[in-house]
Amino acid sequence: MSNTPLTTGDELDLTVRTADQTRKAAIGVSADQTAAQVIQAAAENWSLPTDTDYTLVNVTTGKTLPPADRLGDGVRPGDMLEVQPVLVAG
Repeated sequence: MSNTPLTTGDELDLTVRTADQTRKAAIGVSADQTAAQVIQAAAENWSLPTDTDYTLVNVTTGKTLPPADRLGDGVRPGDMLEVQPVLVAG
């Protein structure tokens, strides 16, 4: 597997799921899309609670993807991404 970042226009075939694994989808996205855009699309498509903040974790590598980062910088084709609620200790 190459560590070279994907270039503009590259298409990534990924799987996205919720943390509780009740929702799962195979998606094809541009390497230029950001983690925040994937979170937003998942939240809208799956009607996730809007009063919760979410983070995107690449389950394949175990790394959290910063919201503003391009997917092509931290994701490879076939990776599993998980939309996780940000837990706030109270």
